Amino acid sequence: MIKIIIIGKRGFLGNHLSNYLKKFYIVSHKSYKEIIKSKKKLNKFNYVINTSIDKKYIENRYNSKYDNDLNISSLIDNKKTIFIFLSSRKVYKSKSNIKENSKLLPKSNYAKNKLKTENELKKRFNNNLVILRISNVIGNKNKVKKIHNTFVDIFFRKANKGLIYDNGEDFKDFISINKFCEIVRHIIIKNLRGIFNVSIGKKIMLNKIIKWLNRFNRKKILIKKLNRQNDCFYLNNNKLMSKIKITNTEIELKNYCHKISKEIFS
Repeated sequence: MIKIIIIGKRGFLGNHLSNYLKKFYIVSHKSYKEIIKSKKKLNKFNYVINTSIDKKYIENRYNSKYDNDLNISSLIDNKKTIFIFLSSRKVYKSKSNIKENSKLLPKSNYAKNKLKTENELKKRFNNNLVILRISNVIGNKNKVKKIHNTFVDIFFRKANKGLIYDNGEDFKDFISINKFCEIVRHIIIKNLRGIFNVSIGKKIMLNKIIKWLNRFNRKKILIKKLNRQNDCFYLNNNKLMSKIKITNTEIELKNYCHKISKEIFS
């Protein structure tokens, strides 16, 4: 039986991944502090997935002291354990149809640090590394710790106060937390290695996804026009989807948005 350790107990991704993957595998779910304090080697696990992150890693220039993934990797010294690194689409230059070999242009400290970690982990793991460059993940985060806010987090906070922004023709790329967890499972099933974009793989207009997410909001809404952004993008996910061969459609995303809208607003 495949053994997986998921690190990060208080966050959104860690809790969902643990609850989903334990249906199929032997899963250990630990906090980052537990792992670092114990100093126990992680060699008995087939897969290591870290979802924890230090706030200083998000906000400041790179310092290996605050690189949780790099620190965890020091507890792996065999040639069998596979490290799944959760990177970000922010390492790319924002544009349409971004492929894994598209131009890298990280702008924020967070994005620069993610790319730095990618490169450091490549040196350590060589062929035993999976790098997932993830787009915006959608889900209900009401009961988990949030270190930084995404587009969806900001939407729900504003919508609960009766304010929605009109984003005009702006677009981004999204994926539901359910689909993300399913994708991780199929990466394990297919025993994949390498760099993969994780997304719905198409342009999703922001006003469209706002409409889906706001479906069950009964508050009186004030709509405020926003100036056009310069951060429109969508990822090309063909490399990954051609290998794992699962459905990943707009209608699935729409239905999921309706589901969490009902959970949050009802």
